[in-house]
Amino acid sequence: MSHLTDTKKDASYLVMGNEAIVRGAIEAGVNVASGYPGTPSSEIIESLSRVASERNLYVEWSVNEKVALEVAAAASFAQLRSLCAMKQNGVNVASDFLLHLVGSGTRGGFVLVTCDDPGALSSVNEGESRYFSRLMEIPLLEPGNFQEAKDMTKWAFELSEELKQIVVVRSVTRMSHASGNIRYGELPDIERKAEFKYSGFIFDPEEGVVISAPVDWKHQQQQAKVKRAMEIFENCPFNTYEGPDKPELLLITSSACYLYSKEAVNVLGIEDRVGILKLGTTWPLPPKLLAKNLSRTQKIMIVEEVLPFLEENVKILAAEMAAEIGVKTFYGKKDGTIPMTNELNPDLVISGLSKILGMEYVPVSAEYDQLAKLSAFVGAPARDQVFCPGCPHRASFLSIHNALELDGRKGFVCGDIGCYSMAVRPTGFETLKTLHSMGSGMGVASGFGKLGQFGMDQPILAVCGDSTFYHAVIPALVNAVHNKANITLVVLDNSGTAMTGFQPHPGLDYNVMGDEVPCIDVAKICSAIGARVEITDPFDLKGTREMLNNLIEDSNGVKVLIMRKACALSPQRKNKKDFEMRVDETICLGEECGCNRFCTRIFRCPGLVWNEKKKKAEIDQVICAGCGVCADICPQHAIVKEEVA
Repeated sequence: MSHLTDTKKDASYLVMGNEAIVRGAIEAGVNVASGYPGTPSSEIIESLSRVASERNLYVEWSVNEKVALEVAAAASFAQLRSLCAMKQNGVNVASDFLLHLVGSGTRGGFVLVTCDDPGALSSVNEGESRYFSRLMEIPLLEPGNFQEAKDMTKWAFELSEELKQIVVVRSVTRMSHASGNIRYGELPDIERKAEFKYSGFIFDPEEGVVISAPVDWKHQQQQAKVKRAMEIFENCPFNTYEGPDKPELLLITSSACYLYSKEAVNVLGIEDRVGILKLGTTWPLPPKLLAKNLSRTQKIMIVEEVLPFLEENVKILAAEMAAEIGVKTFYGKKDGTIPMTNELNPDLVISGLSKILGMEYVPVSAEYDQLAKLSAFVGAPARDQVFCPGCPHRASFLSIHNALELDGRKGFVCGDIGCYSMAVRPTGFETLKTLHSMGSGMGVASGFGKLGQFGMDQPILAVCGDSTFYHAVIPALVNAVHNKANITLVVLDNSGTAMTGFQPHPGLDYNVMGDEVPCIDVAKICSAIGARVEITDPFDLKGTREMLNNLIEDSNGVKVLIMRKACALSPQRKNKKDFEMRVDETICLGEECGCNRFCTRIFRCPGLVWNEKKKKAEIDQVICAGCGVCADICPQHAIVKEEVA
């Protein structure tokens, strides 16, 4: 049994923030959960899947975030409680349906958990999801610690059912992936029966049809729900104030920034000078609560990640209440007190507080600071991002690079999000020339592929992963085939959603709960759409390069090359070597080879290292995955592979 389903009330556990969210959903009696993998949100669906049979849940990884939201919405319409989880990028994908959903309203409690990534620690942007709440006019909750992550998630389901509206719970990386002690509540013993009622009057929210029309009336209802949420938020226990009754400075903050703010005030020893208003309900803001706390002082500092969402909304309220509370001086992102980009931390908050309060703060001694700076020059060598040992992408991009060089017409590759995004760097031979959202490589390539009438004769390739193919590439492929774009799509099929932890996708024969399900074959889909389809093993460098050149030279519409090899870290290949690798030092010529150390300087597999003393290449047996590809790139055949018995 998982600790997440412990039935003992007040049991205490050290849990990750995402697990706290999961426990809150279980305590709320969630029935259905869906999502699409994306760090830092992935553990939510994975954790729920592990207790699915025990708690009679239905859990799925959907093909993309829009479909995930639609799946969870169906459960709500059938009077069940549902949760949908995604990272900040996914809210953009889901926003089309979300805009309609907030118009139609919901029935059973429905919570959207979005996990943002300030600093883009595992993303290619640090996009804000909070603005969707204001744009869509739906309540936004932000837990300020791990206990709140559990308790607030549970309450979000109750709030959703009271409002008949989806409720957003926003986490951030440092909340989702850090850990803290929490106390569990009771688990419900409720059996809900799914039933979709649709025979009532069209305006009946419980038994009428579920649509967002008539728009004017529905929009009025939507805004009435926001006003009701505002009233509820006035007395919400997740909004708290701590500090003197009349502070010199008021900090207004939320989410993980509350922890940074609290630590900063403690480090500076200014608890008697600074008050902290922690808001768990960040949209809509409760005006009476804000008026009470803004009246405490003339100076207000707002601490948040990433954009000034909270700052803007507080300032609007302050302007509206100026006659009541007076004119205030605000500090935050707009005036540069807090950085406008990247993660915050206690030191950044301390810096802002010190400037406002005229304090001097030295975080470390001058001697320590000098030693820290010196260590940057004598410490570990700088390392670029590289593909893992035995990664099929390294071989794939080497073949793509060589094929385009051999073709000689300045061909290029359009890419998108995944491990293979690193192919913009030397690890992928700087092959990718465009990089945007999931599926955009194919969409952009489709556009390039129609520019022949304007004189473009460069070969155009797109790359995508197998999970990305199902997520967003299929519509772009349909578009390219239908419009006769002259392009080549390379599907890097490594048998799972590798970048986020090998979550299953429709190309596999099992789902997140371990059930056997039909495998939807990439090659058959592409063939059915009308593309020419070929399949290669990327570790076959010669055959793959020849096939690529053949496809590039074929000017008859869309071609698809599926490079199929499981990820080196996947369950299929992890800790399993096909070959034992070694370098024959009697053959290796080192720097005298004429290849300019291609193996360790260009190919750059971490399993291949340069022995500075011997002036020879050698295999790092600890991390070598035994794929055997390096044996094919050595011009002297000094790298030897021997099959594992």
